Amino acid sequence: MFEVGFSELLLIMALALLVLGPQKLPKVVAEVGRWMGRARAMARQFREQLEVEAAESQRPPPPAPSPTPVHTPTPTPGPAPTPTSTDDTVRPNTPDDPPTP
Repeated sequence: MFEVGFSELLLIMALALLVLGPQKLPKVVAEVGRWMGRARAMARQFREQLEVEAAESQRPPPPAPSPTPVHTPTPTPGPAPTPTSTDDTVRPNTPDDPPTP
């Protein structure tokens, strides 16, 4: 696109030396170098972010989580409870029992 060869750079540096002088030229070159570094870093960061976004848009969406089955514990068979004899226990009447008042 825009190519600058060695001869063009040499001409630009000679003109800058004539215009700025030998005292200001190193400071200006250092400042231009800093700005170029910042611009390259921003361009690199922008490109990396675009690549990440493109990769995420091409990746299929994650599968929906499957519903977790509800586990109801089944009672384990154990020894049958033993009946306790108390006075508050209601028993059905049998023909051998006396009638209750």
